[in-house]
Amino acid sequence: MAHKRALEALDRTLKDHRNDSRCFVGAMILLSGDFRQTLPVIPKSTAADEINACLKSSNLWCYVKKLQLVTNMRVTLVNDTSAEEFSKQLLLIGNGRVDVEESSGLIAFPSNFCNFVSSKDELINEVFPIIDNHKNKKWLSERAILAAKNKDVNDLNFVIQNQIVGTLHTFKSIDYVTNEEEVTNYPTEFLNSLDVPGLPPHNLQLKIGSVGIMLRNLNQPKLCNGTRLVITKLMANVIHAMILKGKFKSDEVLIPRIPMISIDMPFEFKRIQFPIRLAFAMTTNKSQGQSFSVCGLNLENACFSHGQLYVACSRVGKPSALFVLAPDKKTKNIVYHKDLY
Repeated sequence: MAHKRALEALDRTLKDHRNDSRCFVGAMILLSGDFRQTLPVIPKSTAADEINACLKSSNLWCYVKKLQLVTNMRVTLVNDTSAEEFSKQLLLIGNGRVDVEESSGLIAFPSNFCNFVSSKDELINEVFPIIDNHKNKKWLSERAILAAKNKDVNDLNFVIQNQIVGTLHTFKSIDYVTNEEEVTNYPTEFLNSLDVPGLPPHNLQLKIGSVGIMLRNLNQPKLCNGTRLVITKLMANVIHAMILKGKFKSDEVLIPRIPMISIDMPFEFKRIQFPIRLAFAMTTNKSQGQSFSVCGLNLENACFSHGQLYVACSRVGKPSALFVLAPDKKTKNIVYHKDLY
């Protein structure tokens, strides 16, 4: 779900390079995507801004020939009798075709769509019933809990990691503003208190056996932003970890401290820290493209953006593998524009 300007820039570059006015100078470009999923993230934007950033709003869309995939591969691979109905219900959610209560604006989950839990502790126990089984890397790689907001994710990760037997190691970052003239305005204590999305925390607490996720590209394509790993050894200036998913699954990697600059603040500051966060639980947006055998969904704070509910529910291939914590078994389903499909 890249911004339309990226593709338009590629089109103009090819035309300039080849001195050819044809769209993409006559080359065939293969794109893959799902407009039901979360749209391009535009900071401080409205729904209209996000729709306007989509490829369908580009002048290139008239040249696109759409080939629609009709098989849900996650559902097909599990070979479960209840999965076919689950697949149809997912599409109803993704297309915004579910019934909405006029008074509250909420939707009610179908009774056979998932397994409902009544508390956060029950959700954790269903997804991570034997968390001390961290030596089984395959078991860890196939499960996660998803939530809409970072606050819920951080709370879940704290509780789950505490269940692991072992020494808790704390790594503190070095924070400072890049503009020397602003040093007196933003003291170090203030910078340390900031927990900015996309950056690791000032106090990074880890145990051997903890699951983490990379926040920066260190060694593409092996160690990239979004790579999930399990911690195998903790040292003062380097972390030993093993990749859990993907082409480089089971490969051992070393993660050093690196400088990272925040771009989401009114001022620029640099944080030197290990580029990793806990990932027993993760945000829905971060889970795009991943598949799990068991998935939990915390909807105490409802989804706030287009496609988040669809993405969260579609990480598994059968209803028995999805555990949902939702007040009164209801939640919001935000659909910006049905014509996107």
